[in-house]
Parts: sequence; structure tokens; C-alpha cells
Amino acid sequence: MVEQNMNEVRQIIRITLWGLFLNLVLAALKVVVGIVVSSAALIADAVHSLSDVFSDIVVLLGVRLSSRPPDKTHAYGHGRYETMAASVIGVMLIGAGLFFIWDASYSLYRGEVNIPGYPVIIVALISILAKEGIYQVTQRVARRTKSSVLCINAWHHRSDALSSVAVLIGAITGLFGWGHGDQSATIAVGILIIIVGINALRNTFTELSEASIPTDEQDVIVEAIQSVPGVRSWHYLRTRLVGREIFMDVHVQVDARLSVAEGHAICHAVENAIVGATDRSINIVVHCEPESDSPETN
Repeated sequence: MVEQNMNEVRQIIRITLWGLFLNLVLAALKVVVGIVVSSAALIADAVHSLSDVFSDIVVLLGVRLSSRPPDKTHAYGHGRYETMAASVIGVMLIGAGLFFIWDASYSLYRGEVNIPGYPVIIVALISILAKEGIYQVTQRVARRTKSSVLCINAWHHRSDALSSVAVLIGAITGLFGWGHGDQSATIAVGILIIIVGINALRNTFTELSEASIPTDEQDVIVEAIQSVPGVRSWHYLRTRLVGREIFMDVHVQVDARLSVAEGHAICHAVENAIVGATDRSINIVVHCEPESDSPETN
């Protein structure tokens, strides 16, 4: 289990470092071209790429801290650091969306016209393809490792791709004589980014409020418990997420005539069955009880 967790950490760090490098390259490219062709939209897009660099650093710090083993002050481990990092990125997404909307709206209010030309189109296309690519790869790693902070960071990559879409629309419509396409598209993109940020925060707050794991994952655990020979019934199943790890406890009832050693062996078999059935790191406490005549509610 420890080796699985460390392998997941290595995967998260590797893809995040690739994203950080890509963001630095794109930010530099956008700044240079934006200054040369006097494109304020492209320079603003470069600032967004730099904000992605900061979110990458937040991911790296959060994962590093959350991967530390339990100690005297954190007996259940440090998984909440990853959740807190996800919250920070969610706030950053909302802030970026609000900034885009405000900046574009103020630009429209001042009647600014933006016709940046072909160099901006080329850079915007490069950014869209690169950021959508890193989004797809990051999202795959996030699903494989069950990392909420990496999933949110993937959406931060996509938000940068969307902001580049706004720049592209502005550049293309400018060539056809309409100089407000960039601002209009930026407002729409800002709204989308805010929605993503709100959903991200909702998910992290759900975890911080000690919510149970999703029903489909609980059903897998229940099937694993019921598959173990010697388990007569079960009740008091409780689950919660701490970062990427599930913490759970359950009471199982066994034949009252079994010895302590036999009951313990059944509980150990329940733990192994649950670990084998789930694809997350999981911390399990199984409480063994003698079967009683009184009905129990699962």
C-alpha cells in the first residue's frame, strides 16, 4: 500500500513538472509576441499562463506535504494538505474568471478595438493545442491516482486553453473588421472558468465536511465484505476521504462460538477483500462482534 501511494505521488509530480515547464515556455512566447505586435489580450493570456505556474507549485507543495507518513501530531496522515491545495487552486480559478470578465468589460466600456493580426493567431493556436494536450494527460493521471488537486489543476490548464481561444476569436474577428470579438469571448470564457472553480471548491468542501465516499465505491466495499466466508452480517459502515486515501471502519458479526483467533482471521480476510476490490489507498478498521439474535441495521 505504501509503495502504491509513493508510485501515485511520483506520477502526480512528474506530470505537474511537465505542466510547469510548458507554462513557462508558453508565458515567455506570449509575452514576446504580445509586446512585438502590441496585443494586450495576448499579454493578459501570458499572465494567465504564469498563474498556471503558481498552481503547479501549489500542487507540488500539497502533494509533497500530503505524502508524509503519519506522526504524533497527524495520526491519520497529512492527506488534508492535498485537499487544501485543491481549495487554493479553486479560488485561483474563480479569481482568474472574475479578472477576465472585469478586464474585458472595462475594455468594452472604453470602446477599445483589438485587431492583433496573424502572429497572435499562430501563438493562440499553439497555446490551445499544447494546453488541451497537457489537460488530457493530467486528467488521465488524476483519474488513475484519484487526486482531486491534480484534477482541479488539469482544469486550470484547460482554462488557459480557453483564454487562448478567446484571443484566437478576437484575432480572427479583428481580421474581418470587428474589434470587440476578443472582449466578448473573454467574458464568456471568464464565466466558464468561474463555474469550474465553484465546482472545484464544492468538491473540496464536501471532503472537508467529512462526507462519505461516493455510493458506487461504497457498494464495492459492501460486496467485498459480504463475499468473505464467515461474515454473518455487517453494520456501522463509515467512510471518509483524506486526500487520496479512504478511511473506513465497519462492524462485522461472526459465529459467537468461534475463538478470538478465528474471528480475527475473518476480520483480516475482510480487510484483504476490501483492499483487493478498491483502486484507492485505503485505511481500514474492522470490529469483530459475535452474532446476536437481535436484528441489526446495515
